[in-house]
Amino acid sequence: MLAWYDWIYLVVAIGIIVICLLQGGKTEGASGAITGGGINVFVQQKERGSDKVLSIVTMCLAVVFFLFAMMINIFA
Repeated sequence: MLAWYDWIYLVVAIGIIVICLLQGGKTEGASGAITGGGINVFVQQKERGSDKVLSIVTMCLAVVFFLFAMMINIFA
């Protein structure tokens, strides 16, 4: 039987997977490297709108995931 913190850990893990799948790609991928499309490699573009929200949610879920992993490892 799973404890309450195991259920939270499972929900956070599934949440991270879903949020990461919702995020768009930030690079052109391998095709850009082959065709020479990645000329502006070091150009910094700001995230705006939903991309920024998804990045913040992903970071928060990753921190919660890490903290629960440490808690389960220490107390279990």
